[in-house]
Amino acid sequence: MTKVLLIDDDKKHSDLLQAYFKRFGINLVCAYEAESGFRKLNREDPDLLLLDVMLPGKDGFEICREVRKTSNLPIIMLTARGDVIDRVSGLELGADDYIAKPFEPRELVARVQAILRRSESGGPNAGKLEFDGLSIDVDARTVIVDDKSVELTSMEFELLVILAKRHGKKLSRDDILSELRGIDAAILTRSVDIMISRLRAKLGDSLKPPRFIQTIWGRGYSFVGAPRSDA
Repeated sequence: MTKVLLIDDDKKHSDLLQAYFKRFGINLVCAYEAESGFRKLNREDPDLLLLDVMLPGKDGFEICREVRKTSNLPIIMLTARGDVIDRVSGLELGADDYIAKPFEPRELVARVQAILRRSESGGPNAGKLEFDGLSIDVDARTVIVDDKSVELTSMEFELLVILAKRHGKKLSRDDILSELRGIDAAILTRSVDIMISRLRAKLGDSLKPPRFIQTIWGRGYSFVGAPRSDA
């Protein structure tokens, strides 16, 4: 059974979600503050983390930052205010998605299922994408840069695949957002820049001209990695 950890100080709401998630074959494990959340994270080994922003003591942003130091576990942030800055801050820290409170439980389940599908499956166009200094195994969801493994979040991995499969083509931010399933695209054009920046940092793509991802000023991005001649 799929296991999801929820860290949220609203015990009543968490318990209701726990019962609701069970209807979809998801075991929702609940914690109500950071300390117990970290204990359950280590003990339960969940498939995904639901993380409320407004928590007593250490807040959701701090927890997300700590988790990202050691893990690429999919993370969905829950934000009560729904402010753009809260949503963008979560993505900057490496969250895969967010949802504003109040939300419909069915929507939250759908977001969880969408991210888990991305994490578990390469999809219908799976295969290997090979470039000079970069290998992307879509089936295994692994990335190798200069013979070294690179750990990406599920959203970062999907972003890389979207760009690499359209090698040499200019993609606007809206093009990219339309491909990234499970995110509310209405406010997140800036978030594409944030995710691109995180992806470049992990790929070590700081050279000029860039090895892999080129900025097309005012238009978007293009993947410029050189295809391997022996691939």
